[in-house]
Amino acid sequence: MGIMNEHDESDLPPQPIKGYRELGQEELDDINALKLLGEVIGRQLAALAQKPQTDKRWIAIAKTHMQQGCMAATRAVAKPKGFA
Repeated sequence: MGIMNEHDESDLPPQPIKGYRELGQEELDDINALKLLGEVIGRQLAALAQKPQTDKRWIAIAKTHMQQGCMAATRAVAKPKGFA
C-alpha cells in the first residue's frame, strides 16, 4: 500500500495517462455517457443473474461482451496511441 498523505485526490492536478491525448469537453461527456450506460447494463445483468431461471453462463458471456463493447466505444472516442 502507498503512503497516505494529507491531500485528497481532488486536491491534486489530473495526471496525464501515457498514450492518451487531452480530451475536449464533448469527448469527456461522451465517455462519461458510455460509463453510465455500462453501469446501467451491469445492474441489469446482475439482476438477471439473481433469477434462478436464467442461464448464468450466458449472463457471464453477456457481461464480458458488454464490457468489451463499452471499452471499445470509449477507445473510439479517446483514440489512444499504440497498442495499449
